[in-house]
Amino acid sequence: MKSKNMANTILIITATATGLIAGLFYAYTCSVNIGLGRLPDKEYLAAMQSINKAILNPLFFASFLGTLLLLPLSTWLNYEQPLSTRFLLLLTAAIIYTIGVFGVTMFGNVPLNDALAGFDLEHASVKSIFDQRLQFERPWLLLHQLRTIASVVCLILVIIGCCYRSIPMVSINH
Repeated sequence: MKSKNMANTILIITATATGLIAGLFYAYTCSVNIGLGRLPDKEYLAAMQSINKAILNPLFFASFLGTLLLLPLSTWLNYEQPLSTRFLLLLTAAIIYTIGVFGVTMFGNVPLNDALAGFDLEHASVKSIFDQRLQFERPWLLLHQLRTIASVVCLILVIIGCCYRSIPMVSINH
């Protein structure tokens, strides 16, 4: 039998981790990306190479991967028959996070970051630097917008889920 106290504690930790990731992506959207976008091509690419290395740290992984694990765990801990609103909100958040945040990052942003990491800025021509920025910046920003929206939607769903007690919504007969 699942403990309600444990489920609520895990849900608070889940909300915190989800909020940290949504906040990180939101901060990039409304400040970091705008500031970086104003840099000349070589400086922009150098800054993104540096940021892409720096973000690979335990704090980032704890919240990014932690949320990927905590959302399904919180969903499972809130499973009961009949299905509650909280369960359905958390299930939706878990699916959106897995696809819209984790999936977009791993299959979209990371390959772009890896390609940029392999680009030799020191020996590149002005034209190849310009071309590299074109190949990187717009696709990366579009993918980043998708994961920002997805992470904020997840956060909203988790917050709403925190406000609901186990209010039955749907019953699935076995």
